[in-house]
Amino acid sequence: MQQKSGSLVEWLVPLGFILCAGWLVWHMPAFTLDWNPPDDQSQLDKLSALFARNDVSPGLGGLFGGTADILDWLALIGVPVFAILGVMTVRRAPMEFERLGTADKLSMFLGRVTMMLVIVLCSVMLYEVFVRYILNAATLWANELSLWLAGFIFLTAGLYAMQQRSHIRIFLLYDVCPRWLQRTFDCISTFLIVVFAFFLIYGGYGEAFDKFYRWETFGTAFDPPIPATIKPAVLIVIALVAIQAVVNLISDWNVDPERHTDEPDEDELARLRAAVGQTGTGDMDVTRGSIQQTTPKGD
Repeated sequence: MQQKSGSLVEWLVPLGFILCAGWLVWHMPAFTLDWNPPDDQSQLDKLSALFARNDVSPGLGGLFGGTADILDWLALIGVPVFAILGVMTVRRAPMEFERLGTADKLSMFLGRVTMMLVIVLCSVMLYEVFVRYILNAATLWANELSLWLAGFIFLTAGLYAMQQRSHIRIFLLYDVCPRWLQRTFDCISTFLIVVFAFFLIYGGYGEAFDKFYRWETFGTAFDPPIPATIKPAVLIVIALVAIQAVVNLISDWNVDPERHTDEPDEDELARLRAAVGQTGTGDMDVTRGSIQQTTPKGD
């Protein structure tokens, strides 16, 4: 039986993915040192010193005679495992797009990860406010960590918006055209997205790989590897966006055209009315239903 959207597994799997990915990113220099260490001795010493400073589990020792320890390898294995579990277990919420393929499920799972990252980001910011203004003991890491998380949220939210067809679109001309011309517009827009993604990846791969290989950091007291991770993430996500755009084109090819008007969505209004009830007191609300009585009549 299909699981209901919002079940516990849809919270735990994205959280497990975030924990594994976070650990892997923080300890990525260990795998660089094991698999492809820099030829330049100064760069090798710099990368080794950076990993030694950031190593969360220095007492475990590396596996297979290398630098990465058992927790690093578990995180490396956990990222694809949780990603596969996420694609298998993700369920469409009532307000989400109905037609789902494998690529759609991957985008939806990354959307769930994005939602969890928003919670993490808000928690970091609230913690910083508390310790700064209540305990008078500000952290050195909260600001940079917030910027780091916000960068990933911005990227992956764009992929989710593409899958949900919720990105900005102008329908003034599109709606008045026949279906064959609408398909032509869809092909042109998808082609432009793919071309943009191709040239962005082609032009940015060298710099992104260089920053990743050198594990370039932010240069602050906390010194997170924001350039080393955000630059490659931009290219990976834009590739996924291009793939999702092609998937959308194929999925929507034989669908009846939508007509976009300024009239309210009756289905959405019906769901809102069902949630708040049909009767109430006071002025009319945005659903054209009465505002509910929130206080006892005797008050």
